[in-house]
Amino acid sequence: MPLSAVRRSLATAGTAALVLATSCAAAEAHVRVTPDTATPGSYVTLTFKVPTESATASTTKLEVDLPTDHPFGSVSYQPVTGWTTTVTTSKLATPVKTDDGEITEAPTKLVWIASADAAIKPGQFQTFAISVGPVPDTGKLELPAHQTYSDGSVVNWNQAPTGSQEPEHPAPVLYVNDTPPDPQPTINKPTVSASQVAEQATSDNTARWFGVGGIVLGAAGLVAAVWALTRRPRG
Repeated sequence: MPLSAVRRSLATAGTAALVLATSCAAAEAHVRVTPDTATPGSYVTLTFKVPTESATASTTKLEVDLPTDHPFGSVSYQPVTGWTTTVTTSKLATPVKTDDGEITEAPTKLVWIASADAAIKPGQFQTFAISVGPVPDTGKLELPAHQTYSDGSVVNWNQAPTGSQEPEHPAPVLYVNDTPPDPQPTINKPTVSASQVAEQATSDNTARWFGVGGIVLGAAGLVAAVWALTRRPRG
């Protein structure tokens, strides 16, 4: 194979590996909340998973906005080592009537700030758990999150989903009476257990990263081929 052709193949393979690796990382980089469903009137523990998607900066601060049109009556948080947590309670612009009476003020924001050693470094993630309730009797509750990095940049996870299309920076959402969007077809969908779902997710992630590894190894092979061709004595 001519040297120029090998170089073109190497460039193509390297680009493919980079694109695939980037897309895999982007899919895992969103700030998400679990569970994403709750029953009206219940108390539920919500866990925000916060990965650091920057390659050069660490996550140092997380803010979560709580709903004010359908507020939670109470909010508590689970301590995270190395992080200070603040819950802000505000007077509501419009009082909310509930079965327990009228609510005039409610928790409206949580803020976590990391000490220097506790910041979420590139390639890491942290979880932040809160207990909220009673869950308002409504369709869904958006919980916008704001992720601050050590370089001063801020990523706002506050975009509302539109149908089955996920925006670039989706807000974490707790679905109450509404049904969470399902990107997969529902026709003839087989019933699976929670353990099967977990196994499938693990298998899918493993296959995805093996695919990335295969492309990277292929690119490495082409590098070796180029090296061999350039080092071969010419007759």
